Amino acid sequence: MKPIRRQRLILIGLMLAGMGLAVAFALKSFNENLMYFFSTTEVVEGKAPENALFRIGGMVVDGSVDRPAESLLVRFKLTDFNKEVTVEYTGILPDLFREGQGIVAKGRLSKNGVFVAEEVLAKHDENYMPPEVAGSLKKQPELSAEGGI
Repeated sequence: MKPIRRQRLILIGLMLAGMGLAVAFALKSFNENLMYFFSTTEVVEGKAPENALFRIGGMVVDGSVDRPAESLLVRFKLTDFNKEVTVEYTGILPDLFREGQGIVAKGRLSKNGVFVAEEVLAKHDENYMPPEVAGSLKKQPELSAEGGI
């Protein structure tokens, strides 16, 4: 094999290896930034990952909001009218957060089954419901039959 041809083959091989490495880094980064949405029923059934960020949505259960004195910690329950999940959030809740409203929270599931939220998003007007929450609520057979949503 001639030296020029050998140099070209080595150069092409290095280019292919570099492109392969770039694609691998891009896919890894994309996979780390994916965030899935789960309903409360799916979380209770164990379909949600334990140590990964994901979003959970549902309606805040009436009478479930608990704010310990002199703390920013808030505990409340979310439901999709089938199963409930306890959520803990440390911080200031959105002004529109209240019982009986639809919310989406981003966070992780702890070992004891409590969802520890990093961010809580509340709906912004009376007619809006996050699409993920509306979709998961529509999947509930008793609500669809009653025409509740």
